[in-house]
Amino acid sequence: MAKYNGINHLAMVTADMDMTIRYWRDLLGMRLVAGLGSNGYRHYFFEISEKDLIAFFEWPGVGKIPVKDHGVPVKKKLAFDHVSIGVDTLDDLMEIRKKLAAADFWVSEIIDHGFIYSIYSFDPNNIPIEFSYNVPDVDIRKIPQMKDNQPTAITREGSEPQSGKWLEPDPREDTDLDIYPGEGRIFAE
Repeated sequence: MAKYNGINHLAMVTADMDMTIRYWRDLLGMRLVAGLGSNGYRHYFFEISEKDLIAFFEWPGVGKIPVKDHGVPVKKKLAFDHVSIGVDTLDDLMEIRKKLAAADFWVSEIIDHGFIYSIYSFDPNNIPIEFSYNVPDVDIRKIPQMKDNQPTAITREGSEPQSGKWLEPDPREDTDLDIYPGEGRIFAE
């Protein structure tokens, strides 16, 4: 089975890349590590951690998304609720809360979710963001827990991946292993 090492990048959209840089780089302190642009678009990447990035596309005519509060159910087509960015310490969480408030961004109080402490806010694009600190000694990754009082049958199969639920690839089948050039090749030149 493939081994994953994190979120390489989340790709969001902005109507104003300069405003986005001011927020993510200058307010939150995430390095701007790459930028692509041509033919009326930009695609910039900010470093969340050593393995995780958040990226933004800027296209002409893109507007801000409507405000949708974190975790509040809606009755419309929706693919995204919010992104949660982890921090190392409770002091980090409090520092971000103070920075957001000082910069006149709405920010929630600290919420105790049992396994994480969180604050909630929105970036300048109205993207709902949560910042989370893992509560010591409550590690749901080491000891998975299902507290749903009406779990589906598939949920009751457990936390580990279940084999035999999908067709396995035929090892004799030739697959397309060609690698095609993308715009980011410019970074390797």
